[in-house]
Amino acid sequence: MAPVSFDHDQNHVVIIFAVTLFAALKRIPATGLDITTFRKTGVQDSQPDVAYYLKECAQSIPTGTGIVNLDRYPTPDLVIEIAKTSLLDDLGTKRALYEELDVSEYWVVDVQNAQIIAYSMADQGSKRIQESQVFPGMTIATLEAALRRNREMNQSQVAAWLLSQFQSQAV
Repeated sequence: MAPVSFDHDQNHVVIIFAVTLFAALKRIPATGLDITTFRKTGVQDSQPDVAYYLKECAQSIPTGTGIVNLDRYPTPDLVIEIAKTSLLDDLGTKRALYEELDVSEYWVVDVQNAQIIAYSMADQGSKRIQESQVFPGMTIATLEAALRRNREMNQSQVAAWLLSQFQSQAV
């Protein structure tokens, strides 16, 4: 496995926490996966940094499953790549791969700039978004603010800030 940097992992943890916290507070059934391999006949294997199954699909993959066979199980609703050195690949080749796999939403976290380039995907195409479609009410700007705060404070403080932001939104 290739070495992973402190900056990459720090952003990785904040994104997973933010998405899981939002889902819990909004009572959206969610199952997150960390670096899981997905396989579909005729398509290159993928291994995103983070993937989420939501709502009725949240419990669609049984415990004990190894590589997730997308010929048998649904495609994740959300896929996230954390890009420290792979930004162009994540925005190009990987985005095209996730379009082909019919992922509903794809985010690329640009670690260098504390930005998230988010896409809604349909019909093997994608469109930039500023608010998640799979997590209604979750704005990309709030997530980016959390990433910037993560550079100045510890993750417990970032988590407390995120909790206050999400709780202040109407349910």
